Amino acid sequence: MPLQKLQFKPGIIREVTTLTAEGSWYDCDKVRFRFGFPQKIGGWAALSYNTFLGISRSLWNWVTLRNYNLLGVGTNLKFYIENGGDYYDVTPLAYSTNNQISFAADTVSPFSSIITVTDSGASALQEGDYVTFTNAVSLGGNMTAAVLNQEYQIVSVLSGTSYTISARAVSPVNAPGAEVLSNASDVGNGGGSVDGAYQINTGFAVYTIGTGWGAGPWSRGSWGSGYTTGFGLQLRLWSQSNYGEDLLFSPRGGALYIWQPGGGATPSFSTRGTLVSGTDVPSEINQILVSDSTRITIAFGCSEYGAYGAADFDPLLIRWTAQEDYTDWTPTATNQAGSYRLSRGSEIVGATQTRQEILVWTDAAVYSMQYLGPPYVWGFTILADNISIVSPNAIATASGITYWMGTDKFYYYAGRVETLPCTVREYVFSDINKDQEAQFFAGTNEGFSEIWFFYCSSASSVIDRYVIFNYLDQAWYYGTLSRTAWLDSPLRQYPQAATSGSIIVFHEAAVDDGTTNPPSSINSYIQTADFDVGDGNNYSFVTKVIPDITFNNSNMTGLSTDKPQVNFTLRPRQNPGSGYTAASSPVVESAQGYAGQQTYNVQEFTQIVYTRVRGRQMAFRVESNTLGTQWQLGSPRMDIRADGRR
Repeated sequence: MPLQKLQFKPGIIREVTTLTAEGSWYDCDKVRFRFGFPQKIGGWAALSYNTFLGISRSLWNWVTLRNYNLLGVGTNLKFYIENGGDYYDVTPLAYSTNNQISFAADTVSPFSSIITVTDSGASALQEGDYVTFTNAVSLGGNMTAAVLNQEYQIVSVLSGTSYTISARAVSPVNAPGAEVLSNASDVGNGGGSVDGAYQINTGFAVYTIGTGWGAGPWSRGSWGSGYTTGFGLQLRLWSQSNYGEDLLFSPRGGALYIWQPGGGATPSFSTRGTLVSGTDVPSEINQILVSDSTRITIAFGCSEYGAYGAADFDPLLIRWTAQEDYTDWTPTATNQAGSYRLSRGSEIVGATQTRQEILVWTDAAVYSMQYLGPPYVWGFTILADNISIVSPNAIATASGITYWMGTDKFYYYAGRVETLPCTVREYVFSDINKDQEAQFFAGTNEGFSEIWFFYCSSASSVIDRYVIFNYLDQAWYYGTLSRTAWLDSPLRQYPQAATSGSIIVFHEAAVDDGTTNPPSSINSYIQTADFDVGDGNNYSFVTKVIPDITFNNSNMTGLSTDKPQVNFTLRPRQNPGSGYTAASSPVVESAQGYAGQQTYNVQEFTQIVYTRVRGRQMAFRVESNTLGTQWQLGSPRMDIRADGRR
């Protein structure tokens, strides 16, 4: 009997049963398709093993006039500028106090690191906020001036002007030192002429749903005073945009700040971001964007004119500045500043700049925002109504087409809004944590013609899954991966991503998992849907497999092993049964009805694999979990012989 060639359509199909999907792939992890054939995705290498504080939800790359390649990193706790693998804390200050602070060590439990701080000038204190003390004197004993004069995170808030910190030894930036315990000689008050520099309030890494009048985008009125859980535990998201070489940035629901690299030979990394001051600058902004074509700064979801209190926030309001002036937000007869309130939905979720227009999403519609010039400045057109979007960051644009993730499907816009056909839609949206939608995000991987969507599975409160749309092959595939932000910037060689371990990695820059030092292996696999062996009625016997796999495909970044290998698994069964699990290791044979499942090791020079596998249908699986292995599968062939009905 002639050898049977195994050729399958690119992409994963999970919308039908495994036997109905015959001729396609059915399950995978950390595998992509290139020219229609599956291969292990590229690994990732750490930008550096320096870490930042908090969980990053925003990355922004730009180059200064003096050719410094910088990365803005916004986390739930801080805002950083990365350069050369180092992270510089430029988090803006909310306010400072002078000579109003006193310290008191624990008088009840002397051997404690907890110090009570009283600051009569403090306001809006929040657990987790950061404050830096200067000019403190020793309390005596272990609580020296060097211990006190540091940046501290507030442990607990006791009152409007009193809070606690946990004393620590002097240590490098971003590396908390050992705990310092008080003793009998430093249990009294102390301080001297102490100054305190309080950074803007920190945010939360995970979204917590609220209920009641005060929850959601309208949580501003006095009626919500007892029901503000939804607003108080919002996920911290940042928006960033360049105004020339300066960086405008804003935390969602916060004020507008600017960081300027300065005119020196090197950027002024010791300078913090500062509050943008001017005329009618919005005090609260959900998203900031600078129009490339007009140099007009635009706020999406913001406070009204002349508003300096939360009660005037309008989540559907769009405001913009005068041209070439990010500080002038007051409309006059001689400038182009203005505003427009959208009519569909309850809040503006996100916006992105495309080639000829700015797209704006509310929670019910998507608008086109186009520059008209004076006197109207911007024109707004509804592109589609009754659509959804899961989060401000679940948007990506590639090759002039914008893609985004909705609450139950995917969309794209290429002149008109369309539903994006998806062969894994049920797989994704039936196992998803919609309570954590604010975390979801999208990004491009232009080198492989891919749109990546990251989301939380139903059992996870943090990002642990991804699904990819390959717009060149029109194929979908998915896997497991923990990332918190993504940026595919042409200013750097590889796509960058933030990890849950608070480091930045370069994807496609390695073969293995570089989040660990030394790197660890990546477990990748792909499995076909069931296909008939022979006529599908009689049993057939597979006696050998001719593997067609290469370990040195052209897109590789280099092997780190001289013995690359994968496992081929043949998974026969007698009759169609339940679908496959997503487990990467073989399941118990009796649980799925497999008959004679076998796994064979295939190395670089393996020519023939002799097998003894019998069944009516079969699934074929390729898997690798060793260091330094990069592979691409071609079209293996099988020797199949008829073997009777029983």
